[in-house]
Amino acid sequence: MLRFSPIRAALAMVMVGALMLALIGRVAWLETYGRQNTIRRAERQQHQDEPLYSRRGSIFDSSGLLMAGTIQTTSLFIDPEFFVEQLEEAGLTETEIEKAISQVAQLIDKEPRELTKLLEDRSDSRYLRIADNIDDQTRAAITKLKLPGLGFTPVNQRYYPMGSLGAHVLGGVGTDGKGLEGVELKYEKTLAGRDGFKRAMKDARRRAIAVNAEDYLPPQNGQHLILTIDANIQMITEQEMAAACEEHGAKTAETVVMDPNTGEVLAMADWPTFNPQNLEDSPPALRRNRTLDSYEPGSTIKPFIVGPSLQKKLIHVDDIMPIHGATYKSPLRSKVVTDVHGYENLSVWDVLVKSSNIGMTMIGERLGKQNVFDALHGWHFGETTGIELPGEDRGLLRPVGKWSNSDLVSSVQGYSVMVTPLQLARSMSAYANGGRLVQPRIIKGLLDEDGDVIARSALPRLEDDPEIVTQATAAEIRRILADVPVRGTATSARSKTWNLFGKTGTAHVASGGVYAERYHASFVGGAPYENPRLVIAIVLHDPDPTKVHYGGTVTAPAAKRILERSLAYLGVPASPDLAVPPPQIARVLYNYDAKLYTNRTASARE
Repeated sequence: MLRFSPIRAALAMVMVGALMLALIGRVAWLETYGRQNTIRRAERQQHQDEPLYSRRGSIFDSSGLLMAGTIQTTSLFIDPEFFVEQLEEAGLTETEIEKAISQVAQLIDKEPRELTKLLEDRSDSRYLRIADNIDDQTRAAITKLKLPGLGFTPVNQRYYPMGSLGAHVLGGVGTDGKGLEGVELKYEKTLAGRDGFKRAMKDARRRAIAVNAEDYLPPQNGQHLILTIDANIQMITEQEMAAACEEHGAKTAETVVMDPNTGEVLAMADWPTFNPQNLEDSPPALRRNRTLDSYEPGSTIKPFIVGPSLQKKLIHVDDIMPIHGATYKSPLRSKVVTDVHGYENLSVWDVLVKSSNIGMTMIGERLGKQNVFDALHGWHFGETTGIELPGEDRGLLRPVGKWSNSDLVSSVQGYSVMVTPLQLARSMSAYANGGRLVQPRIIKGLLDEDGDVIARSALPRLEDDPEIVTQATAAEIRRILADVPVRGTATSARSKTWNLFGKTGTAHVASGGVYAERYHASFVGGAPYENPRLVIAIVLHDPDPTKVHYGGTVTAPAAKRILERSLAYLGVPASPDLAVPPPQIARVLYNYDAKLYTNRTASARE
C-alpha cells in the first residue's frame, strides 16, 4: 500500500497546473492570433483580390483617324504567398519548388533567378503581374503545369497605329501606364480614367464562384481626345522635313503648320523622331518637343518689327535706306554689319524682300530701342502662347531698360531675342488673317459616348482675338512677303500653282558666348497669298556649313513642298498671277522686272 507523499502530490499538482496553463494558452492563442491566422489562410484560399484596370482613352486626329488607342492583351499574375504555401503543403521540396518556378520562367522568357528574386521580394503580395502579352500557346502551356496561385487577367496596352507619326505631340506612356510627354502627359487624368477592383470568392480549384456587391468597384474608362492635328498634313510635314534634313545634313529640325484663322495646329513635327510604342528605346532629350523651345531666329524676326513701325508711320514702304555696299559701320556698335549681297540703295519694301541686315540696322537706328521693343512686345514674344502641351518655353525679350545700343542692332537682325517656332507661326498667322493674334490650339475637344465632339472651350471668333496690326498693315506686309519667292531670298521656293508669302532667316548659333560657323536656317510664311489657308514655320539646325546653309535654299524649298502638298490635299484652288506692286513702289524696287510676276517658272538672277 502506497503511503501519501507530499512531494508526489506537489509534483502531480504542478503537472496538472502546467497542463491547465498550456490548455488555457492554447485556447487563448486559437482565439487571438491563431484565429486570425486561420481566417487569413481561409481568406487566401477562398478569395482573390484583383484590380480592374480602366481603359485609357484614345487620341484621334481632327478627321477621326486613330493616333493612339488601347488594345486588350493577357497578362500572367501570381499570388506569391499562396503559390509557395500550396507547394509546401503538397510536400514539394525546395528543389522541386525551384524547378516549378524555372518552368514558369522559361515559358515567359525570364531568367529563373530573376523570377525567384521577384517572388522573394514580393512574398507578401497577393497580386503580382509577372508577364504581359501572353499568347494562347503560352497560356495553354502554363495552364498545363497546374501550379497553384497562377492566373490570367486581361490588361490594357497602349497602341500607336501610325508608328512615329506625331510622336512629339502624342508623347507616350511609361511601363506603369502613365503618360510621359505630350498630350499623354498633359491630359493624364482625362485619358487614364480610374481603376476599379473586385474581390471574388473562389472554389477549391481557384475558380471564381461569387462576388459580393460591396467587393466590386467597376473601373471608369478614360475619355477620348480629338486633336487639331490632321494626320495627312502631319505625314507630309514629317516626310518633307526629314528629306530636307538628310539633303542638307541638318542635325535637328522643327516645323509647325497652322490654320491662321482659328489657331488650330494642323501639324507639329520634330526631327529626328521616335516611336512612342517603344518609348524606352528613346532618351528624354529626343522626346522633347522642340517646337516649344526657343532659339535666335535671325531675319525671320524682321517683318514683326517693320509691320508695327509702318502702322505707326515711323517708316514707309518706299523710304530709301542708303546701303552703299555689303558692309556698314553703325554708330551704335563697334562690330561691322554685313550683307550677303551688296546693294546701293534699298526701299523698306526691299529691305524685307532682300533681307538686308544693313537696311534693318538703319531702320533700327531710326526707330530707337523703345519702338523696336514695343514692336516685338506687341507680338507677345517673351511669353508662352498657352498651347495645351507641357514644357512650353516663353522665349526671351529682355526689358528695354536692359538694352544696350548694341542690343538694338542685334535685335533688328534677330539676335539678342529668342522665339519658338510656334510663336513665329502664331505671329505670321496675324499677317495672314488680317492682323489678329490667334490662340494656338492642339486640342479640338473630347469625344462623348455618342461619338460627338465636345469642345473643351468655345472656339473664339477671329474678331475677338487681339488686333496686333490693322487689316491694311497686315495686307501690306503680306504683299511685301509675297515678293520674297518672286524676286527675293526664296526664289527657289516659288510655287507654280499658288502664290506663297514668307520670310527666310539664317542665324549663327551661339556656342560658349561666341557665334560659331553653325547656323539656324528658317522660313516662316503661308499660302495662298490671296486667301491664306495655311501658315508654316520651319527651322533646320546645324545644316552642313560646307554646303548651302541659308534659309532661302535649305528651308524655303521644304516649306514650299509642304504647303503645295497640303493645299492640294485640302483642295485649295490655284492662285491667279500675283499682282505687280503699285507704280510708286515699283519705281524704287531693286532690279524691278514686271515679267517676273506672270512667269512663275522664272527665278531672280542677281
